[in-house]
Amino acid sequence: MSIQARRERERAERERAIVTAARELAEAEGWDAVTTRRLAAEIEYSQPVLYSHFSGKDAIMAAVALEGFAALTAELRAARPDGVAAVAAAYADFGERRPALYDAMFTLAVDLEFASPDSPAPLKEGFGELRETMRPYASGDDLELLTETFWSGLHGLLMLMRHGRLRRAEHERRLALLIGRFSSPVRSR
Repeated sequence: MSIQARRERERAERERAIVTAARELAEAEGWDAVTTRRLAAEIEYSQPVLYSHFSGKDAIMAAVALEGFAALTAELRAARPDGVAAVAAAYADFGERRPALYDAMFTLAVDLEFASPDSPAPLKEGFGELRETMRPYASGDDLELLTETFWSGLHGLLMLMRHGRLRRAEHERRLALLIGRFSSPVRSR
């Protein structure tokens, strides 16, 4: 292995360690606990090393969010053959199991461009899984708009429940009401 290849591998490993430490710390103690000083101590590198990889906490959160989108996409993709109810359940379960990661992806200010041709691939792929779930139900509806509305419904239900605005005991029933419109796909003519 060349010196250059070894340096690139080591740099990638350090970056991976920073992102993993940030995610784990956020999952254990919340995003307020994630500081560059704390991360430097966690991974046993100096703060300047962190700054050689990321411009600051926001950039680290964006990297964590991108990992989250890849993980969510995989779960949605696995659920999609079982239909819209399975996708909705997978989405809600992901947000419940990984609240700090979900927050980095959807509720905290991160420098990621959504709904744009310039959006990072993991964002496009996650939305693509939702879009393909909605495709059989689009009929004359705008597929992108239908997907955004479905996603908004899932997100809203999850966030309202997580923050105590909705009764947790009724979560499954609310999901069933949301997906009720999608009881049978529209038949192509």
